[in-house]
Amino acid sequence: MLRGFLMLAAFFGFTGVGLGAFAAHGLKDRLSAEYLAIFHTGVTYQLVHTLALLGVALLVAQIPGRLITWAGVSFAIGILLFSGSLYLLTLTGVSKLGIVTPFGGLAFLVGWLCLGIAAWRLS
Repeated sequence: MLRGFLMLAAFFGFTGVGLGAFAAHGLKDRLSAEYLAIFHTGVTYQLVHTLALLGVALLVAQIPGRLITWAGVSFAIGILLFSGSLYLLTLTGVSKLGIVTPFGGLAFLVGWLCLGIAAWRLS
């Protein structure tokens, strides 16, 4: 799992920086201020949870058990659902895509909860 989480963190970090630059330079004249802010929210959450995923990658080698793995999986799913839905919403204008976003937020919460429980169980 260490390699997988590190690769996911690298991918999400790379794409997060790229999408942030794309928004700042390529979308600023094409999207409304509201949609640009929504896109930036997706980038922010992607990059924050990329760092969390990087932390999980380092922890998975140190702390045995499924909770750390579930935290990493939840963070990855959260990035895809939360940030991905915001990107698609702003680029397509299909507002119904916003219904997916809360599921991504829920996945982020599950990830943090799993991480917290794993920390609580440490001796």
